[in-house]
Amino acid sequence: MIDLRTLREDPEAVRASQRARGEDEALVDALLSADERRRSAVAAADTLRAEQKQLGKQVGLARGEERDALLTKGKQLAADVRAAEAAQSAAEDELAKLHVAVPNVVHPDAPAGGEDDYVVLKEVGTPPEFDFEPVDHLDLGVRLGALDIERGAKVSGSRFYFLTGVGAQLQLALLNLAAAQATANGFTLMIPPVLVRPEIMAGTGFLGAHASEVYRLADDDLYLVGTSEVPLAGYHSDEILDLSAGPRRYAGWSSCFRREAGSYGKDTRGIIRVHQFDKVEMFVYCRPEDAEAEHARLLAWEEEMLAKIEVPYRVIDVAGGDLGMSAARKFDCEAWVPTQARYRELTSASNCTTFQARRLSVRYRDENGRPQAAATLNGTLATTRWIVALLENHQQADGSVLVPEALRPFLGVEVLRPV
Repeated sequence: MIDLRTLREDPEAVRASQRARGEDEALVDALLSADERRRSAVAAADTLRAEQKQLGKQVGLARGEERDALLTKGKQLAADVRAAEAAQSAAEDELAKLHVAVPNVVHPDAPAGGEDDYVVLKEVGTPPEFDFEPVDHLDLGVRLGALDIERGAKVSGSRFYFLTGVGAQLQLALLNLAAAQATANGFTLMIPPVLVRPEIMAGTGFLGAHASEVYRLADDDLYLVGTSEVPLAGYHSDEILDLSAGPRRYAGWSSCFRREAGSYGKDTRGIIRVHQFDKVEMFVYCRPEDAEAEHARLLAWEEEMLAKIEVPYRVIDVAGGDLGMSAARKFDCEAWVPTQARYRELTSASNCTTFQARRLSVRYRDENGRPQAAATLNGTLATTRWIVALLENHQQADGSVLVPEALRPFLGVEVLRPV
């Protein structure tokens, strides 16, 4: 949730954020009005309760007709208190409903606009030039004995697959490389649950506009996560953290599940857009004033991983209208895919400021010992999709694929050859 103090002190900043997202700014005014009504209701109820308390003292001292009059007044006052408390409760419910509907305030430096309005911050590496017709990752994967889409569909339906042989080894190599890098940089490696309670899924902001992407097990009232960001955000819910020594950093290794609702006909070939994949995700809790510096660190660690798999990529600053509900700013790293002649997303690094922590009640103590909302950030360190860029960029004319040097210790070979 956004900070209501920001709303009260600078409502135009919240309106500007809504415009940047392409969202209705009338929601801001509705939230402002609800906040005013709640504060007014609280004040009215407090005044009546104080009056009731004072009347109780007077009744104790009064006698005769005066006492009877005070008791009569007390009955009316009790009814007034009950009505005021009901009004307060209704106002609080209305405020809470509107509060959770407002997305995070977009960082002022983030580009405005939608999916196509990103800003390219830099390009790293040069797309390869082949003296042969490059083959896409699906054909390469089949020839290498690494990928079986047909049997994936037979067993589970469209957008499912088997990673077989060197395909399974390649994914484990990527994820182990990511885990090794994360632990070397002070992250605590975690294998979290992939089923979470509704309050945890809602707390991370995934049950808003993107609820259709989430798998739900209705009989158990649990959700399958689309990223380990969700359980890691819930890990310290309702806790006060000691951040005096610096940020808390976790790296979650998990399977992830996405319904891909609304993507009919998009990326139906191969494993670019699938229902299940594995990922190592970085997640950070820190003080709000440290969040921007931590965001830059997450991006640098992502770039370090991309350098290890030796693929050309670019970094983009994602526009406000393409941000998830929780992110104030997001940087994506997109790798070059030769057969598509364009860049495709491999990583995202998001600064969620205090938005998720407010919803999940994750706090720390400031220099005066007062609890304050922490900031949360997340960033991708490796996923199944990386196999696409790796196979296509390192393919050879004979159908083999060179293994990047950093992955060779995990695979035990320098070249993947057709079977």
